[in-house]
Amino acid sequence: MEVDRRLFIASLGGASAVALMSHEARAEALEHYMSDLLDDAPADDNPKPKFPTVAELDGQIETRPFRRGGGSIFIAGRGNVTKLPPMPAKPTLLDFFNLRFSTVNHVLQSATDAMKKGQPEDIVCACLLHDVVQTMMKTDHGWWGAQMFEPYVSEKITFAIRYHQALRFYPDHAAGYEYPDLYKRMFGEDYQPPPHIEAAYKFARNHKWYNYPRMVTVHDLYAFDPNAKVSMDPFIDVIGRQFKQPKEGLGNDNSPVAHFWRTMIAPDTPL
Repeated sequence: MEVDRRLFIASLGGASAVALMSHEARAEALEHYMSDLLDDAPADDNPKPKFPTVAELDGQIETRPFRRGGGSIFIAGRGNVTKLPPMPAKPTLLDFFNLRFSTVNHVLQSATDAMKKGQPEDIVCACLLHDVVQTMMKTDHGWWGAQMFEPYVSEKITFAIRYHQALRFYPDHAAGYEYPDLYKRMFGEDYQPPPHIEAAYKFARNHKWYNYPRMVTVHDLYAFDPNAKVSMDPFIDVIGRQFKQPKEGLGNDNSPVAHFWRTMIAPDTPL
Protein backbone atom coordinates (compact mmCIF):
# COMPACT_ATOMS: atom_id res chain seq x y z
CA MET A 1 0.00 0.00 0.00
CA GLU A 2 1.25 3.50 -0.89
CA VAL A 3 1.12 5.90 2.09
CA ASP A 4 1.33 9.67 1.75
CA ARG A 5 3.85 10.40 4.52
CA ARG A 6 2.80 14.06 4.72
CA LEU A 7 -0.83 13.19 5.35
CA PHE A 8 0.12 10.48 7.85
CA ILE A 9 2.26 12.92 9.87
CA ALA A 10 -0.50 15.52 9.71
CA SER A 11 -3.02 12.97 11.04
CA LEU A 12 -0.86 12.56 14.15
CA GLY A 13 -0.66 16.29 14.81
CA GLY A 14 2.44 17.19 12.80
CA ALA A 15 6.17 16.55 13.05
CA SER A 16 6.43 17.95 16.59
CA ALA A 17 3.85 15.48 17.89
CA VAL A 18 5.51 12.56 16.09
CA ALA A 19 8.87 13.46 17.61
CA LEU A 20 7.42 12.88 21.10
CA MET A 21 6.14 9.39 20.24
CA SER A 22 8.06 6.19 20.90
CA HIS A 23 9.00 3.96 17.94
CA GLU A 24 6.40 1.44 19.05
CA ALA A 25 3.69 4.12 19.18
CA ARG A 26 4.63 5.30 15.68
CA ALA A 27 4.46 1.74 14.34
CA GLU A 28 1.02 1.20 15.88
CA ALA A 29 -0.19 4.55 14.54
CA LEU A 30 0.99 3.62 11.05
CA GLU A 31 -0.78 0.25 11.25
CA HIS A 32 -4.04 1.91 12.29
CA TYR A 33 -3.63 4.53 9.57
CA MET A 34 -3.14 1.88 6.88
CA SER A 35 -6.16 -0.05 8.16
CA ASP A 36 -8.26 3.08 7.88
CA LEU A 37 -7.00 3.61 4.33
CA LEU A 38 -8.15 0.12 3.41
CA ASP A 39 -11.61 0.84 4.84
CA ASP A 40 -11.78 4.12 2.93
CA ALA A 41 -10.27 2.84 -0.33
CA PRO A 42 -11.90 4.56 -3.33
CA ALA A 43 -14.23 2.63 -5.57
CA ASP A 44 -13.30 1.96 -9.19
CA ASP A 45 -15.59 4.78 -10.30
CA ASN A 46 -13.85 7.24 -7.94
CA PRO A 47 -10.17 7.13 -8.97
CA LYS A 48 -7.39 9.34 -7.64
CA PRO A 49 -7.30 12.82 -9.21
CA LYS A 50 -5.17 13.22 -12.31
CA PHE A 51 -2.60 15.99 -12.15
CA PRO A 52 -1.81 18.07 -15.27
CA THR A 53 1.56 18.00 -16.97
CA VAL A 54 3.73 21.05 -17.55
CA ALA A 55 2.84 20.92 -21.26
CA GLU A 56 -0.90 20.88 -20.49
CA LEU A 57 -0.59 23.93 -18.24
CA ASP A 58 1.47 25.68 -20.90
CA GLY A 59 -1.30 25.01 -23.42
CA GLN A 60 -3.78 26.89 -21.22
CA ILE A 61 -1.89 30.19 -21.31
CA GLU A 62 -3.68 31.61 -24.37
CA THR A 63 -7.10 30.49 -23.14
CA ARG A 64 -7.25 33.17 -20.39
CA PRO A 65 -7.35 37.01 -20.39
CA PHE A 66 -4.93 37.12 -17.45
CA ARG A 67 -1.63 35.57 -16.37
CA ARG A 68 -1.51 33.20 -13.42
CA GLY A 69 1.38 35.07 -11.81
CA GLY A 70 -0.52 38.34 -11.40
CA GLY A 71 -1.27 39.51 -7.86
CA SER A 72 -4.74 38.82 -6.46
CA ILE A 73 -5.58 42.51 -6.10
CA PHE A 74 -5.45 42.91 -9.90
CA ILE A 75 -7.39 39.77 -10.86
CA ALA A 76 -10.90 38.58 -10.02
CA GLY A 77 -11.04 34.88 -9.32
CA ARG A 78 -14.71 34.87 -10.33
CA GLY A 79 -16.61 37.65 -12.10
CA ASN A 80 -15.32 41.22 -11.95
CA VAL A 81 -13.04 42.95 -9.49
CA THR A 82 -14.78 44.97 -6.79
CA LYS A 83 -14.26 48.52 -5.56
CA LEU A 84 -11.80 48.56 -2.69
CA PRO A 85 -12.43 50.37 0.62
CA PRO A 86 -10.26 53.45 1.19
CA MET A 87 -7.13 53.12 3.28
CA PRO A 88 -6.31 55.36 6.27
CA ALA A 89 -3.98 58.31 5.71
CA LYS A 90 -1.19 56.53 7.63
CA PRO A 91 -1.75 52.83 6.93
CA THR A 92 -0.46 50.22 9.36
CA LEU A 93 0.30 46.58 8.69
CA LEU A 94 -2.99 45.66 10.34
CA ASP A 95 -4.83 47.98 7.93
CA PHE A 96 -3.36 46.01 5.03
CA PHE A 97 -4.42 42.73 6.64
CA ASN A 98 -7.95 44.09 7.09
CA LEU A 99 -8.39 46.00 3.83
CA ARG A 100 -5.96 44.73 1.17
CA PHE A 101 -4.10 41.46 1.70
CA SER A 102 -5.27 38.24 0.13
CA THR A 103 -4.30 34.82 1.59
CA VAL A 104 -5.07 36.18 5.09
CA ASN A 105 -6.86 33.05 6.29
CA HIS A 106 -3.99 30.89 5.02
CA VAL A 107 -1.20 32.85 6.72
CA LEU A 108 -3.21 33.06 9.94
CA GLN A 109 -3.57 29.28 9.88
CA SER A 110 0.17 28.95 9.24
CA ALA A 111 1.14 31.30 12.08
CA THR A 112 -1.41 29.70 14.42
CA ASP A 113 0.07 26.26 13.74
CA ALA A 114 3.59 27.59 14.38
CA MET A 115 2.52 29.28 17.62
CA LYS A 116 0.70 26.19 18.92
CA LYS A 117 3.77 24.06 18.26
CA GLY A 118 6.06 26.37 20.20
CA GLN A 119 8.06 27.97 17.41
CA PRO A 120 10.13 31.08 18.25
CA GLU A 121 8.28 34.36 17.77
CA ASP A 122 10.29 35.42 14.70
CA ILE A 123 9.35 32.17 12.92
CA VAL A 124 5.71 32.76 13.90
CA CYS A 125 5.99 36.25 12.39
CA ALA A 126 7.58 34.87 9.21
CA CYS A 127 4.68 32.43 8.88
CA LEU A 128 2.23 35.32 9.31
CA LEU A 129 3.90 37.36 6.54
CA HIS A 130 5.22 34.72 4.13
CA ASP A 131 2.52 34.83 1.43
CA VAL A 132 0.76 38.20 1.72
CA VAL A 133 2.85 39.72 -1.08
CA GLN A 134 0.82 37.51 -3.44
CA THR A 135 -1.74 40.30 -3.20
CA MET A 136 0.58 42.21 -5.51
CA MET A 137 2.72 39.54 -7.22
CA LYS A 138 2.69 35.73 -7.23
CA THR A 139 5.73 35.11 -9.43
CA ASP A 140 8.89 34.69 -7.30
CA HIS A 141 6.81 35.76 -4.31
CA GLY A 142 9.52 34.69 -1.86
CA TRP A 143 11.88 37.35 -3.21
CA TRP A 144 9.15 39.97 -3.64
CA GLY A 145 7.90 39.31 -0.12
CA ALA A 146 11.33 39.45 1.50
CA GLN A 147 12.08 42.73 -0.27
CA MET A 148 8.72 44.24 0.72
CA PHE A 149 9.32 43.54 4.42
CA GLU A 150 13.09 44.10 4.55
CA PRO A 151 12.98 47.64 6.03
CA TYR A 152 10.58 46.59 8.77
CA VAL A 153 11.58 43.18 10.16
CA SER A 154 14.72 41.29 11.17
CA GLU A 155 17.12 39.71 8.71
CA LYS A 156 16.11 36.24 9.91
CA ILE A 157 12.46 36.90 9.06
CA THR A 158 13.27 38.14 5.56
CA PHE A 159 15.57 35.13 5.08
CA ALA A 160 12.69 32.84 6.02
CA ILE A 161 10.27 34.59 3.65
CA ARG A 162 12.74 34.67 0.74
CA TYR A 163 13.87 31.06 0.85
CA HIS A 164 10.63 29.33 1.78
CA GLN A 165 9.71 29.62 -1.90
CA ALA A 166 12.61 27.46 -3.02
CA LEU A 167 12.43 25.00 -0.12
CA ARG A 168 8.78 24.17 -0.95
CA PHE A 169 9.96 22.04 -3.87
CA TYR A 170 12.41 19.92 -1.85
CA PRO A 171 11.22 17.43 0.79
CA ASP A 172 12.85 17.22 4.19
CA HIS A 173 11.59 14.05 5.85
CA ALA A 174 13.35 14.77 9.15
CA ALA A 175 11.51 18.09 9.43
CA GLY A 176 8.18 16.55 8.43
CA TYR A 177 7.92 18.24 5.04
CA GLU A 178 6.84 16.39 1.88
CA TYR A 179 6.25 17.60 -1.67
CA PRO A 180 2.57 18.65 -1.74
CA ASP A 181 0.05 17.30 -4.24
CA LEU A 182 -1.10 20.91 -4.58
CA TYR A 183 2.13 21.74 -6.42
CA LYS A 184 1.56 18.90 -8.88
CA ARG A 185 -1.75 20.54 -9.67
CA MET A 186 -0.30 24.08 -9.87
CA PHE A 187 2.95 23.39 -11.73
CA GLY A 188 2.44 19.98 -13.37
CA GLU A 189 3.32 16.52 -12.12
CA ASP A 190 6.53 16.49 -14.18
CA TYR A 191 7.65 19.99 -13.12
CA GLN A 192 11.35 20.61 -12.52
CA PRO A 193 12.26 23.80 -10.61
CA PRO A 194 14.34 26.30 -12.64
CA PRO A 195 18.06 26.79 -11.89
CA HIS A 196 17.60 29.84 -9.66
CA ILE A 197 15.24 27.87 -7.40
CA GLU A 198 17.65 24.95 -7.16
CA ALA A 199 20.54 27.32 -6.43
CA ALA A 200 18.50 29.08 -3.73
CA TYR A 201 17.60 25.74 -2.15
CA LYS A 202 21.23 24.61 -2.04
CA PHE A 203 22.29 27.93 -0.52
CA ALA A 204 19.58 27.89 2.13
CA ARG A 205 20.08 24.19 2.90
CA ASN A 206 23.68 24.88 3.94
CA HIS A 207 22.96 28.15 5.76
CA LYS A 208 22.98 28.49 9.55
CA TRP A 209 19.42 29.86 9.35
CA TYR A 210 18.07 26.96 7.27
CA ASN A 211 15.53 26.09 9.96
CA TYR A 212 13.75 29.43 9.52
CA PRO A 213 12.47 29.00 5.95
CA ARG A 214 12.10 25.25 6.47
CA MET A 215 9.74 25.80 9.39
CA VAL A 216 7.74 28.22 7.24
CA THR A 217 7.26 25.42 4.67
CA VAL A 218 6.26 22.95 7.39
CA HIS A 219 3.61 25.25 8.86
CA ASP A 220 2.62 26.36 5.34
CA LEU A 221 1.80 22.76 4.45
CA TYR A 222 -0.89 22.33 7.11
CA ALA A 223 -2.58 25.72 6.62
CA PHE A 224 -5.29 25.05 4.03
CA ASP A 225 -8.19 23.90 6.22
CA PRO A 226 -11.44 25.49 4.94
CA ASN A 227 -13.07 24.91 8.34
CA ALA A 228 -10.30 26.38 10.51
CA LYS A 229 -11.28 29.20 12.87
CA VAL A 230 -8.45 31.72 13.11
CA SER A 231 -8.05 35.27 14.38
CA MET A 232 -5.52 38.07 14.20
CA ASP A 233 -5.85 38.67 17.94
CA PRO A 234 -3.01 36.34 19.10
CA PHE A 235 -0.60 38.09 16.73
CA ILE A 236 -1.18 41.76 17.60
CA ASP A 237 1.65 41.76 20.14
CA VAL A 238 3.86 39.67 17.83
CA ILE A 239 3.51 42.34 15.15
CA GLY A 240 4.19 45.05 17.72
CA ARG A 241 7.48 43.42 18.72
CA GLN A 242 8.65 42.10 15.35
CA PHE A 243 7.43 44.73 12.84
CA LYS A 244 8.78 48.31 12.78
CA GLN A 245 5.76 50.36 11.80
CA PRO A 246 6.80 53.68 10.15
CA LYS A 247 5.18 56.68 11.81
CA GLU A 248 4.34 58.18 8.38
CA GLY A 249 2.39 55.08 7.41
CA LEU A 250 3.35 52.28 5.02
CA GLY A 251 3.75 53.75 1.56
CA ASN A 252 4.53 57.23 2.89
CA ASP A 253 7.87 56.57 4.59
CA ASN A 254 10.14 56.98 1.54
CA SER A 255 11.65 53.52 2.07
CA PRO A 256 13.08 51.68 -0.97
CA VAL A 257 9.86 49.64 -1.08
CA ALA A 258 7.28 52.32 -0.29
CA HIS A 259 5.95 51.95 -3.85
CA PHE A 260 5.07 48.29 -3.13
CA TRP A 261 2.65 49.46 -0.46
CA ARG A 262 1.30 52.37 -2.55
CA THR A 263 0.62 49.89 -5.37
CA MET A 264 -1.68 47.94 -3.05
CA ILE A 265 -3.26 51.11 -1.64
CA ALA A 266 -4.35 52.31 -5.10
CA PRO A 267 -4.20 49.41 -7.61
CA ASP A 268 -6.71 51.10 -9.94
CA THR A 269 -4.28 53.94 -10.79
CA PRO A 270 -3.59 53.46 -14.54
CA LEU A 271 -0.17 55.17 -14.72
